[in-house]
Amino acid sequence: MYEFLEKYLPRDKRVRMGILMTADVLALCLASFLGLFVRFDLNISKIPPEYARAALEFLPYYILASLVIFFLARMYSTMWSVAGVREALHVVAACGLASLVQIAGMVLLQLSVPRSFFLVSFAALCAEELGIRLSYRVVISLFGNHSRKAAKRIMIVGAGTSGSVILKEMTTSSLVNGCVVCFVDDDKNKAGKFLNGVPVAGNRNDIPRLAVEYKIDEIYIAIPSASAKERKAIIEICRETGCQVKILPGIYQLINGEVSIAKLRNVEIEDLLGRDPIRVNLDEIMGYVSGKVVLVTGGGGSIGSELCRQVASHNPKQLIIFDIYENNAYDIQLELKEKYPDLDLVVLIGSVRNTHRIETVFEKYRPDIVYHAAAHKHVPLMEDSPNEAIKNNVFGTYKTAKAADKYGTSRFVLISTDKAVNPTNIMGASKRMCEMVVQMMNARSKTDFVAVRFGNVLGSNGSVIPLFKKQIEQGGPVTVTHPDIIRYFMTIPEAVSLVLQAGAYAKGGEIFVLDMGEPMKILDLAKNLIRLSGYTPDVDIPIVFTGLRPGEKLYEELLMNEEGMQDTPNKLIHIGKPIEFDMERFEGQLEELYVTANEDGDGIREDVMRIVGTYHPAGVKA
Repeated sequence: MYEFLEKYLPRDKRVRMGILMTADVLALCLASFLGLFVRFDLNISKIPPEYARAALEFLPYYILASLVIFFLARMYSTMWSVAGVREALHVVAACGLASLVQIAGMVLLQLSVPRSFFLVSFAALCAEELGIRLSYRVVISLFGNHSRKAAKRIMIVGAGTSGSVILKEMTTSSLVNGCVVCFVDDDKNKAGKFLNGVPVAGNRNDIPRLAVEYKIDEIYIAIPSASAKERKAIIEICRETGCQVKILPGIYQLINGEVSIAKLRNVEIEDLLGRDPIRVNLDEIMGYVSGKVVLVTGGGGSIGSELCRQVASHNPKQLIIFDIYENNAYDIQLELKEKYPDLDLVVLIGSVRNTHRIETVFEKYRPDIVYHAAAHKHVPLMEDSPNEAIKNNVFGTYKTAKAADKYGTSRFVLISTDKAVNPTNIMGASKRMCEMVVQMMNARSKTDFVAVRFGNVLGSNGSVIPLFKKQIEQGGPVTVTHPDIIRYFMTIPEAVSLVLQAGAYAKGGEIFVLDMGEPMKILDLAKNLIRLSGYTPDVDIPIVFTGLRPGEKLYEELLMNEEGMQDTPNKLIHIGKPIEFDMERFEGQLEELYVTANEDGDGIREDVMRIVGTYHPAGVKA
């Protein structure tokens, strides 16, 4: 039946309107006949001829007036395949108005019929029109999903408004190859009940059993109001089933009426962080950017480019992107020019290691705010090229900071990392020295120098997630360095929100730290990503342990014990009290380190250890 309707019903709306009008004419004729037929005991011979002539004489006027009323009531332009109670009430109202016209017309023309004629005609017309309008949906509801060959069997978690909307769309749309066979909901009052004919078969703990019992192919999580922690718990249960899992992202879509199958997305690894994302009202805090000249070093990278996007959206006087990699800079330039055609955008190629180049930029553009994101960040590569890490990270920061001081920059925000805490690798040690540079410059300058420290950024260039995804696409193996290695994770928008808010809070000398919740095992991250890709770990995709890389440690820390913690207005952002050190001595050590690094000497690690007391590389004696 469903295939017949889909195949043979005309697509042209004018043809469909003609069919409906023809059906309405027949319905009006039948309603008038039933008005007398029912009144006289379902016996045609008992109907008085004068009543029959009166009904027949007014019938053309009744049909014409009713069709006009139906047209004005949009009964020919409503999508009846998705009609509900509201549309049914419109039909009843239109039929009632048509009956009132019938009564008034026959009274004016002095056409005599029994009073019950009008009541029976109205009731019959309502039943007929509702039957005509809703029959298509009824047929689809009864036969639509069940008649599709090889349809995916779907479980919906959440028998609320969102789940109901998704079920309705799946039931009525011919473009969706899926059949909802059961709901799951933790509300005990819904247990054992039916939603549009689909049973609420259990709660979240029943998902593994029901997936087997109902032969589920896909699970849709439709609880937009769930917290990140609750969502993670549900996803963890769903992963046990081996079914593909999709999720409706947020409650704002329910509020905005945007709930639909199109809004369902595959579960991303961010859903498994087990915490709500950091929320920052950028409109409230970004006033310090409006009307200012903003420079972003490393502006083509993952963090730098997102900083540029956010700054560009808050009316800076001028945005300067400075990056050594021309391809990255070109990509963000094209994106921002297209999205913000009125933005005063300057894209410059150059290295922060080049003193003359960086000073020329500051002298010409006089930036009010600097976000310093330019850095080498890949731990194993920097272990093999330690002098380059020092040249770029430490002295690139030092030269940029000195130029900011010299040319009157108001705020300087350094992008740091949790690897700067008790570093075991040269990259982390170099970033700790960057923080020390910021502290020293803040003590000597009118510019407010601050650092922002956070963990691993999901999806950034060189991060573990893109590597895992690539390995899974290639059929494995997925490589993990150690079964017990753990890391703190955050998303790029979270990292950038923290950086921007640090710029707003900055008074000078602070190290801002984000509360990133509980750290995650990299092994669990790999297993989750394999499962979310539709495979079974160590069955379809093997996991291989490769051993800790040079300079890598099992866990990262966000603060050194000496630093302590202070709160900010944002409860998820804290301030670490900087560790005091001899700045005069540090400046002298930097001069010596500069010579060693540029001579590409082998003793660079020993020099760094003398400067950064918390740096303890493997295999190097203090």
